Amino acid sequence: MESLRSRWFLVYTGIFGGIIVLLFVFGITESRIMGFTGLSRLLITYIQLAMAILPIFVLITTVRSVAGDREAGVFEYMLSLPISLAAWFWGKLLGRFVVVFLPVFLAMLLAVAWGLIRQAEVPWGMFAYYTALLLVLAWCFLGIGMLVSSLARSADVAQGAAFVVWLTLILFLDLILLGVLIRESLSPEVAVAIALANPLQVFRTAAMILFDPQLVMLGPTAFIILDFFGHAGYMAWALVYPLLLGTLTAAFGYTLFRRSDLP
Repeated sequence: MESLRSRWFLVYTGIFGGIIVLLFVFGITESRIMGFTGLSRLLITYIQLAMAILPIFVLITTVRSVAGDREAGVFEYMLSLPISLAAWFWGKLLGRFVVVFLPVFLAMLLAVAWGLIRQAEVPWGMFAYYTALLLVLAWCFLGIGMLVSSLARSADVAQGAAFVVWLTLILFLDLILLGVLIRESLSPEVAVAIALANPLQVFRTAAMILFDPQLVMLGPTAFIILDFFGHAGYMAWALVYPLLLGTLTAAFGYTLFRRSDLP
């Protein structure tokens, strides 16, 4: 409820709602790319934009959860109530997840409603998979954000660390890895393994695989990925890995939070 009343939630909701509205205004549903038209084209564009906005927004707003409360002296009041540390930490994480994921999902529902009004064919399979991708992406970065927040001693330090984490993940996308491969003569398998440890890269490739099943846009890297995972295997990996990563980082953050000097 505290998050729903905050200004950042209104801004966050306005951003994703505004993206859908702008895509309608610019006629994305009327254009064609690689044979995709209508709602499929809109969802492809929306998922790419969400990949750029959602992680940094989740990190910046989440890292203040623990560090901000510690700095504001909330823990002294919290410890005087019959609330366990586990209930407070995981309740805060789950509440934040609902607040973060809700506007993203509502924007996708708005797109589907628009498609039904326009009597366009709704790609329910793509809609379901993209929804699941956004869900695990939000959970992954929420877990990372809670870990950073548990490590930082102040809200300012936490926000700076969150930006560094996001920037590092951005830097280790395809172009940087290609440079490392060329300079250090790494084997392609090692470079691809490093790339797929990056949740942003996993999300980006999974979003691509629905409209490019052979991953032609990735070049020779696609052969390594598809030979190892297969098409269905990689789609499953893209859902399981971010979910596990978010859960493990959140659990590690809780362990540090429980052992730390809260006051």
